[in-house]
Amino acid sequence: MSDQNVCKAGFTPSGIAGGSLASSMMSQEARASGGGVHSGGPTATLQEMGARNSTHSSGFTSSGISGGSLASQMMSQEAQSHGGGTPRGGTTSTVQSISMGGKGGR
Repeated sequence: MSDQNVCKAGFTPSGIAGGSLASSMMSQEARASGGGVHSGGPTATLQEMGARNSTHSSGFTSSGISGGSLASQMMSQEAQSHGGGTPRGGTTSTVQSISMGGKGGR
């Protein structure tokens, strides 16, 4: 289910779909960073997954983050850099939210 949710949000193998949640996220992220989307940020991470049409291989699943996965490593690194928690709107929470069919916590 999480792969479908990422695609429905507009992160597809052929790129970000115009008028989608993905395009809105990309626009917001670019404005916030002065015009670009950073590698490793929510938009880039989700588009990479959408291009591969797979979130499960990264550990973002419809039932949560898989232990020992890339997703759990991302969550751990993000928590360490933010004093112990993953921030709302951060890469981990946004990717997991969309993987579960949410709007990304923004």
